[in-house]
This record gives sequence, C-alpha cells and structure tokens, in this order.
Amino acid sequence: MICFSFFYTEKISTVIKENDDIQKEIEQVKDQYKTVAIDAIINNDTIIPGVSGKTIDVKASYKKMKKINSFNDNLLVYKNTKPKISVENIYDKYIISGNKTKKEISLLFLVEENDNIDKVIDILKKNNIKATFYIDGNWFENNNEKSLELIKDGHIVGNLGYNYRYDVSGISWMNTIVTKIGNQKSTYCYTENKNQDILNICKNNKSYTIIPNIVVKQNPLITIKKNLSNGSIISLKINDGLQSELPLIINYINSKDLEIVTIEKMLDE
Repeated sequence: MICFSFFYTEKISTVIKENDDIQKEIEQVKDQYKTVAIDAIINNDTIIPGVSGKTIDVKASYKKMKKINSFNDNLLVYKNTKPKISVENIYDKYIISGNKTKKEISLLFLVEENDNIDKVIDILKKNNIKATFYIDGNWFENNNEKSLELIKDGHIVGNLGYNYRYDVSGISWMNTIVTKIGNQKSTYCYTENKNQDILNICKNNKSYTIIPNIVVKQNPLITIKKNLSNGSIISLKINDGLQSELPLIINYINSKDLEIVTIEKMLDE
C-alpha cells in the first residue's frame, strides 16, 4: 500500500506538471535554445579544439520558474554537452589553433634566459589580461617564485625547455613544480615547426604541444594586423620593440572584438 501510494502520488505529480503552462512553454522552446557541440578537428598529427554544446535542463528550469509561477527565459537552466571528439588528454598531436567559432586569441610570451618580464606583466595587468608565458629552464631555475606568482595571478606557465630543447629530467622537473606547487591544471610544450622528438617527450609527460600560427620575429603590430583571425595563437619574443608596441597590439585586438585568453582557456571546450 505504501509503495502504491508513492507511485500514485508521483504519477499524479507528473500528469499535473505535463499540463502546466510553464512546463509546456519550456518544452516548446527547448529546441530553440539548443546548440550542438562542435567536434575537435583532427588532421593527421594536428588538432584544433572543439566547442561544447548546450541543452535545456527542463526539470531544473521548471523548478526555478515555478517559484515565480510564470515562464521567464532568463531562468532557463542549461546543461553542457561535450564534443564526441575532444582535445582533452590528446597529447600526441600538435595544437595549431583555437576553434574558429570562438572569438578568442592567445598571446604566448617566450621568456628566454636573460629576459626581464616586469614591463610586460605591468602592461597586461593594466589591461586586465591573462596570458601564457613560455619559460626557459635556466630562467625558471633563477626565478621560481616569480614563475609561481604568474600562475597565482591567473597566467599560464609553459615549458620552453632549455634553449628550446627538451629532455626527460628537465621537462619533468619543471612540470612537477608548475602543477604540484603552482596548482596549474595542465602543462604545455612549444615548437614552431613539427618535431617528432619534441612531440614524443611532451606526450610522455602528458603535456600539450602548441605550434603558434602567428610567430612574431619583428614589427609585432604590423605582423599581427596582417595575420590576426579567430583562434590565433601568437608567439612573441620579449624585447624593447614588443614592450613599446604591446599596448597598441592589445588595443588593436580589442578593436576586432576578440578576447585575449590563456592557452588553457583556449583549449577549454
């Protein structure tokens, strides 16, 4: 009798809900607000991240709207739907771009052994921008605290190896400090051209390998203006020319309605 009572009560509740005007309106619009997930694009040894989709959580939306006893699309509750093909934990392919459907670009600052990054950090801070700093092993050895401060401030620290060369002990040591002490979620390698040795050692250390699609050697602003697009990954060497033009670069990117994000956020589907 008790079991039957619960079943009967639940059945009545379901029938009432199905005939509720709020429930009917949610059911009517749920497909209108649905977006389909976009799969990551794999082409041989390269990959471009996908994008999650979203669907309406009918039950949660109904519960919120029932509190005010009327339909309000601002109270719709969404559930993410993951891409079937994802960049997550894919370490054996080069990441060559962000997804073109997202209006995001990522700045990678290459920090070599004797570089001073203070001015770059100040410019980013004034503009409320988080970026990715690929740090040489020698610089990292002498600036552990500053490297961890970058992570604490919301930036991402990538592993540049020693003079752009990776070895097992070096990459493992730096990655361990970044993730265990700095609490960074993932680790990142860097190369400007495909290199199977780099890809293998980074894959074995569960690091994503990034190939930027804009490599700035000189005339930073001009180079970026000529090549900028959705999903651009831009590598920049720290020097006087970059430091003087960086505010102009940021203004130009903002004028194109593009958001500057870390490489971690760019890969977040």
